[in-house]
Amino acid sequence: MSEHDVRHGIVVGVDGSPASDAAVAWAARNAVLRGVGLTLVYALPGAASPVWLDVALPQDYWDYQDQQGQKILDAARGVAVKAIAGHQEPRIIAKAVPGHAVATLIEYSRRADLVVVGSRGLSKWGRRLLGSVSSSLAAHAHGPVAVIPEREPPSDGPVVVGVDGSRASEFATEIAFDEASRRGVELVVVHTWTDLNFEFPDLKWEDLSAEAERALAEQLAGWCERYPDVVVRRVVMPDKPARQLLAQAESAQLVVVGNRGRGGFTGLLLGSVSSAVVHSAMSPVIVARQPG
Repeated sequence: MSEHDVRHGIVVGVDGSPASDAAVAWAARNAVLRGVGLTLVYALPGAASPVWLDVALPQDYWDYQDQQGQKILDAARGVAVKAIAGHQEPRIIAKAVPGHAVATLIEYSRRADLVVVGSRGLSKWGRRLLGSVSSSLAAHAHGPVAVIPEREPPSDGPVVVGVDGSRASEFATEIAFDEASRRGVELVVVHTWTDLNFEFPDLKWEDLSAEAERALAEQLAGWCERYPDVVVRRVVMPDKPARQLLAQAESAQLVVVGNRGRGGFTGLLLGSVSSAVVHSAMSPVIVARQPG
């Protein structure tokens, strides 16, 4: 088997930050749940001399970068082992790879079950921002991406998934049922059937709600048969999708969203709802990008 055929299991990008440590711990626990290996990846900075620099950097510089990379990977391995203490340890591989973090992790995503990265914390304005690596991966990876905040999610919280009937949300539903089953928790399925913000007295909201309930039940029927152990709670209401998903995310241990919804433009790599949830949720979020 060639190196290009090897599966990486769950890949997590590490950089030694608190956000990275949270991502490593979450990824390690998820690797145990899935029964797959864990690959820790550190992108070595300064893989090549800056284009404006006419002289080569000394070998001591590259040696120092290698040493720092190894220290960061060793520390990340320690975080992973601590997070899964008492469980059978998965195969853990640590790699320092020359190159830019985004490009490196996108390449690894081709043969990964899931790529995991930490989100950035609060900015000085108190607004939650998404790191450039996390944001780029959520939009460009070749498979699902999990973005993990530093806050520890509630272990007894439900898995939440947004459903809108699109192909992307169907893949998100598949991931969400699988995650809820492995974790033994409730699955909350959110379907907001309008984001209208005006009053219209002659509109029969009860009829629209009943039709939305029926359509959602039909859409979930096959998944409920496949995962009879998963308790499903449906949330159907006239609301903005991102607002309702974020409300449900407050008590969730995991949120799953498609990378684009029904209203997404074909060329848009990350839909507005998915982007809003990934940027603002205080719980781990999986963006269900389809492999390819």
